[in-house]
This record gives sequence, C-alpha cells and structure tokens, in this order.
Amino acid sequence: MANRKELDPEQSPSAAFGARLRSLRDERGWTQVELAERMGCSGAHISAVETGQRKPTQQFAASADRALGTGDRLQRQCQAVRYRALLEGFPEYIAHEARATEIRLYEVGVIHGLLQTHEYASAIGDSAVKRGVATREQADERIALIAQRQASLTRTPPPLVFVVLDESCLRRPIGDSTLMDAQFARLIEFAERPNTVFQIAPFDLGVRRPLTLPVTLLTLPDRSLMSYAESAHRGHLERDTTTVLPLLTDYHQLQAEALPRAASVDMIRQLRKGSP
Repeated sequence: MANRKELDPEQSPSAAFGARLRSLRDERGWTQVELAERMGCSGAHISAVETGQRKPTQQFAASADRALGTGDRLQRQCQAVRYRALLEGFPEYIAHEARATEIRLYEVGVIHGLLQTHEYASAIGDSAVKRGVATREQADERIALIAQRQASLTRTPPPLVFVVLDESCLRRPIGDSTLMDAQFARLIEFAERPNTVFQIAPFDLGVRRPLTLPVTLLTLPDRSLMSYAESAHRGHLERDTTTVLPLLTDYHQLQAEALPRAASVDMIRQLRKGSP
C-alpha cells in the first residue's frame, strides 16, 4: 500500500472513472487481482484503468458493474469518458435513452438529433467548427453519436417515440434546399413508422402552447419517469416525480393542441413543394 498512487478525479473523465472504480473496490475490501478475477481480466488492467493510464471501454464498465453489483452506474459514467465533447450531464442521459421504453420529445428551432439526417447534423457541426465553438474532432464525435443513438431506436422491442416539433424547426433552413428536402423526407419516413407518434406545433398556437423550451421525457423499463433539459453549460436529469409529472401533463396538453400526424406530414409535404 506504500506505493498506492493518489488519484485526482478532477483531472479528467478517465481519472474520475478510475477513482470511482477504486472506491467501489475498496468498499468491498477487494484487491485489484480479486476484482480482476471476478471480471475475467488481469490485475494490471484494473490498475491501468484506476490510475487513468487506460480508458475504460463500455464492455469493461459493464463487466465491472456486474462484478461489483452496481447496476449500470459505471456504464453511465463510462459515457463521460467516451464522449468528451458532450455537454456535462448528457452522456448519462443517453445511457438512459438507450434503454427507455418510451421517449417523448419537444424541440424548438432545430430538428432533434434522433430525427436528423447525416447531412443536416454535419451542417450544424460544420457551423460550430467555423464559429470556433467546437473542434473538428468534437463535431465529428457528436455526429457519430447521433448515428449510434438513431440505431438504438431499431432495437427489439423498439421504444415508442413521441415527437412534437415546433414549426420553427421546419422553417429554419439548414444548408441548401437539397439538404432540407432530404431532411423533410426523413421526417415523413419517421412519421410513418409503427412505433412513432409525430406532430407539429404550428405558430398559430400562440399562448395556447404550454411548453416554450425543449423538453425530453423518458419512461424507463420499470415505468419510472425522467426528464432532461439543458442550460448553456450543462444537461440536467430530473427523477423527482413531483417535478416530472407536471412536465408530462404539459406535454400531453401540447399534443392535444398540436396538429395530428396526417396534418403534420401534409405541412412538410407543402414545404417540400415550396408552398408557404
């Protein structure tokens, strides 16, 4: 123990993961070798992860969770190591999104990532790089993550996805007309899937629109609810039922006021034709 390296969890996401792993191992009174035997790896591998010399993989985190009996705690923290370019709090959210049975989205201004084409997402990423708010590596990381999140929607069984887009999402041009036409086609295809409910909240809702900011609500396999929202600096997950239920009520009211699926798709088709 004399040569035990002090860990600084503030140094990096990898260091924070390593410190958490060591803490959980120490709580159980296990050596690195004892944990390694339970995980099917080497003690040297455990040491390298704990000291931040090796980044944990999702497979490693899942194995550690099983060995330590920590649910998906380490897997969720592993997301922060893998996705350094993401807003704080978002990696934890996407781990929950990937296993949610129901996803409810309301977006304003920009089409939600789960519905974006690669070209639409790339145009947004290119703009962020040009404005100096993201590096090329960070933009590419975000785009790759969108594709991974979209792929999770086809899992078996697939989640039920409710989407309400503010009309501003359609009216705001991203890229050229060809790009937007392809994006509109993607929205129509999404609306026709058997596990989706797609609606547009038109401008003329005015003050009848109960939500003015983007909202994400998840129903998890145990039927518990979770909301997610972002500020300029971080994402925030809320699990308190007394806070989440009013948002769910507002969302249902928004759905009642928004256009039905057929009228929403018709609005998109009119925009593809160039009609106002």
